[in-house]
Amino acid sequence: MMNDPEMFFAIGIVFIWLFAFIIGIAITLLVWCRIFSRAGFHWALGLLMLVPVANIIMPLYLAFAQWPIHSELTALRRPPAPPSI
Repeated sequence: MMNDPEMFFAIGIVFIWLFAFIIGIAITLLVWCRIFSRAGFHWALGLLMLVPVANIIMPLYLAFAQWPIHSELTALRRPPAPPSI
């Protein structure tokens, strides 16, 4: 039973799929962390994509919230206040 080549082949396929699954999750998390970081939020918010309900709510929040990076850009584009004497 232990020397059955079909069993070793099946176990090898399972490990290949498991490895591909873990790599896929790692790449997806890296992308989400990068998106949150570029938007001006903390990068760790990308880890919330692992939480079942948060992975629906967080993209909606990202789409409709005021991004910190845009708030900083708006503040930088404002003309400086005239000096008070």
